Amino acid sequence: MNDLQEKKPIQYRKMIDILMGKQGCADVILEGGFLINVLTREIYQADVAIKNEYILLVGDCKEVKGEKTKVIDVRGKYISPGFIDAHMHFESSMLTCTEFSKLSLLGGTTTLFADPHEIANVSGLEGIEAMLKEATYLPNRILFTVPALVPDVPGLETPGQEIDSRFLKKLLEEDNVAGLGEMQGFSNTRSVYEHAEEVIDDLLVSSAMAQSYHKTIEGNAPGLFGKDLAAHILVCGGETSCHETTTKEECLEKVRNGVTVFMREGSTQKNMAECIRTVKEEGIDSGKLVLATDDMSARDLLESGHMNSVIAKTIAQGIDPVEAIQMATINPARHYGRKDIGVIAPGKAADICVLSDLNRMKVETVLVKGKVVAQGGKLCIDIPHYPYPDSVKHSMKCGKIKKEAFQIHTENHSEMVRGIQVIEDQNLTECIRENVEAKDGILQPDIGKDLLPFIVIERHGKSQRIGKTFVRGFGLKAGAIAQSIGHDTHNLLVVGTNYEDMEMAANRVCAMEGGIALIKEKKIVGDLPLKVAGLMSDEMTAEELAERLDMISTAAETEMGCKIHDPFMHLSFLTLVTSPTWKLTDYGLIDVEKGTVLETVERSERKWTSEW
Repeated sequence: MNDLQEKKPIQYRKMIDILMGKQGCADVILEGGFLINVLTREIYQADVAIKNEYILLVGDCKEVKGEKTKVIDVRGKYISPGFIDAHMHFESSMLTCTEFSKLSLLGGTTTLFADPHEIANVSGLEGIEAMLKEATYLPNRILFTVPALVPDVPGLETPGQEIDSRFLKKLLEEDNVAGLGEMQGFSNTRSVYEHAEEVIDDLLVSSAMAQSYHKTIEGNAPGLFGKDLAAHILVCGGETSCHETTTKEECLEKVRNGVTVFMREGSTQKNMAECIRTVKEEGIDSGKLVLATDDMSARDLLESGHMNSVIAKTIAQGIDPVEAIQMATINPARHYGRKDIGVIAPGKAADICVLSDLNRMKVETVLVKGKVVAQGGKLCIDIPHYPYPDSVKHSMKCGKIKKEAFQIHTENHSEMVRGIQVIEDQNLTECIRENVEAKDGILQPDIGKDLLPFIVIERHGKSQRIGKTFVRGFGLKAGAIAQSIGHDTHNLLVVGTNYEDMEMAANRVCAMEGGIALIKEKKIVGDLPLKVAGLMSDEMTAEELAERLDMISTAAETEMGCKIHDPFMHLSFLTLVTSPTWKLTDYGLIDVEKGTVLETVERSERKWTSEW
């Protein structure tokens, strides 16, 4: 039992005294507004009274008003439960929890369910524990779903640290750990079953352990139907979620099988509109549909908001505003078994969002635990800086890199190569086979075909392996991009139009202790240092980081000809070997669905074994 649970009976007793007229009064009353009741899907006029961090009374609150009561006039405005992001990664924003929280509060997000498996892949338990500690200093509720398996695909990628069921007990005992994070280790059910049954056994142990602590297990089931979906549900303990649902048919089958579908609407992965068709066209009950962001950039947070923006987009798809709000309040709360958040009713947490425009979801005032934390688009509280410990920095351990390591040699004038096609706004990819010309025995970039060398360098000091292929979709005309962000093991990624610039870009990232570097004609076009695990900055505010990211994004477009928006996030997903179809790791080109390592030059393939 945590401190809050121990205090609850004492606080409730004082609240009963107020309600019975014996002594005391409400601390705060929101007066004259329209209550968004997510329990009954209604809107009606009602006051909301607060005592300490709890809702005291909903309705006519005159009798609990006293001389010390702070009255907030919300006439003509809407009173909603605070919003919940059901699944997200701080690391994808490149912001620390602290900087992300500052922006998400402005958008009415009072609770975040964060999955720290990105920092876990680099820094292991130390990285997770540093993030958990940071969260305790923040005003909004940050709850974590911790990884059960790192890396997600043992034998096909190299992480900085490893995690399995043996490491989970200590994490599951933490009060701010809500459960296990996305079970990517069994996303590719067939190949895992055929080649790595020990992974299934370990995940089942982890699921049972989480359930023994009454905590959830989150799923990851891209494109799974029928028996494969059922197997994934079972490895998650019989009840789970999925945030990788991309079609209406997939969403419908998952909901029918008891899966909570987290309808993702992030910066580069946008699946809500397709999933919401199940409500508009099939008329299904939306209780198992939840809104989540997964990955959001700092710029989008600054300009568009957070969950308020996602809800507004859902309303724009033709969904009733109260139903859309349910998808970011009571629905995720029920999924996680949290009876204290997501609704406005007596005894519940006083996490509240006041809206001046229902359809556009314009947030005016935000309260967390009964305290006003944001008003008029500005924070009302001071949130101190949190510096990360050195133990999760200095993570670039790949040494001096030479261009010869990037090159694919041949004795022929050309070769048929296997490569990756980027799919915009998805983490899925397509397969390509293209003829690539050679010069001086080295396969060359083909700018005209938008066919560029793509390299993954093991950067954790474990193996010095380098994976090599070609990629289409970035449209670079000059220069090279390197970054230490590559889901999920976050090795060093390099793409470019020539090997000289690629070499310099890779070494620049190492020299910065992680981050993003753009090189053109052996000159730095732009860079962004990310010293926390090579993923985040604890040296810049959100505004500073967004400005720096804007500068290098603009440089990628104007100086280098990049044609895809947010190229760095798109690049980061080209190594995600739990998402179809072909991806690249330090082991080489991976056929995700078959669990095989492919030769880039089309000659042969090697089967996946966990002993690789």
